[in-house]
Amino acid sequence: MAETDEPMLVDGDAGSTSDWDDRWNHIKKFLERSGPFMHPDFEPSTESLQFMLETCKILVIGAGGLGCELLKNLALSGFRNIHVVDMDNIDVSNLNRQFLFRAKDVGRPKADVAADFINSRVPGCCVIPYFKKIQDLDETFYRQFHIIVCGLDSIVARRWMNGMLLSLLVYEDGVLDPSSIIPLIDGGTEGFKGNARVILPGMTACIDCTLELYPPQINFPMCTIASMPRLPEHCIEYVRILQWPKEMPFGDDMALDGDDPEHIQWVYQKSLERAAEFSITGVTYRLTQGVVKRIIPAVASTNAAIAAACATEVFKIASSAYLPLNNYMVFNDVDGLYTYTFEAERKENCSACSQVPSDLHFSPSSKLQEVLDYLTESTSLQMKSPAITTTMDGKNKTLYLQSVASIEQRTRPNLTKTLNELGLADGQELAVADVTTPQTVLFKLCFTS
Repeated sequence: MAETDEPMLVDGDAGSTSDWDDRWNHIKKFLERSGPFMHPDFEPSTESLQFMLETCKILVIGAGGLGCELLKNLALSGFRNIHVVDMDNIDVSNLNRQFLFRAKDVGRPKADVAADFINSRVPGCCVIPYFKKIQDLDETFYRQFHIIVCGLDSIVARRWMNGMLLSLLVYEDGVLDPSSIIPLIDGGTEGFKGNARVILPGMTACIDCTLELYPPQINFPMCTIASMPRLPEHCIEYVRILQWPKEMPFGDDMALDGDDPEHIQWVYQKSLERAAEFSITGVTYRLTQGVVKRIIPAVASTNAAIAAACATEVFKIASSAYLPLNNYMVFNDVDGLYTYTFEAERKENCSACSQVPSDLHFSPSSKLQEVLDYLTESTSLQMKSPAITTTMDGKNKTLYLQSVASIEQRTRPNLTKTLNELGLADGQELAVADVTTPQTVLFKLCFTS
């Protein structure tokens, strides 16, 4: 949707909310006349444009490389009621591709600056920022939106958002109420590769249905990290994995936060000391944050292409004028340009979107540690720090919880006990909480001979 249809604006021009003649001509061509690619049930009218301009409420999650592009595209496509959530502050390294930011903005919240920029440059558009983690916002907040668009760099955050939208679904006698569905448009980039997908929670494949599609994180052998480091990354991983939990510099219950400058500074200083011991050079603050947060270098043109695809899908769903993507698009411009689409299928036993507890097949003599390993290492689950509870004699019992040091210490002996010794029975339900989902995931224990 051509930006050239908008008049050239300078700072201060955007005070008026009134539309000028022919402002939305480029949108009207799609919505007020027939065409060969239109949805077969769509009837051209003026109502779709009015819905987009006045009613449709969009939530953009992330105001980084993808988020900046998405906000610009949506604002220039006729969406005026846009909310954006981002927990990060602007870093100087963002300025090469996150074009809504300037050098004077370094240190300020991305959401606030992005909203101010769009509001000042696109008349009539109202972007409302939230400088928060997505986990800090509740069901009532998310329920108000018609469409949610993700421009995230975290698989954990994607899965949490996926779980939130699944938790909002309403079933009546086992039948999904379509009015409770909030479409999720998810975009992701990794260097010169990217993807865009359309998720209709409860109907199409969700994020957790297709975890195998996400690239595995790069991990270094523990023996190399501990005794034979050769790279600056080895030194940083040593501090992250071994020194942090041992020294607990910010308190017993404080997990390492890649977005906390004090945490990164501590890891950076300790990594420099480790590197000096082995005459290794190359440890920098930026590399330290990249290793801790598993950051992959971003390419502006890839972000632009994926954001354009996502914004197009938002337009198609909001207007109902065209069939949306069904349901996954892959983009690759490493060697030339290659793209294709396919339909990811729902998993019947998906732990996130299926309506029945997933089965866990273990022998009664299996140890709880084996269950924990399965939850974290299985390609279909990939949990990060699962807390396992169950119900015994009408009371909740915590079998293992590692996010709180005092409870972890108390429940750690359970890891070496067998399922029999823990008093678990065949068919018993285990409730698992994890940072990857706002919901507790239920599993049914199935004993094998």
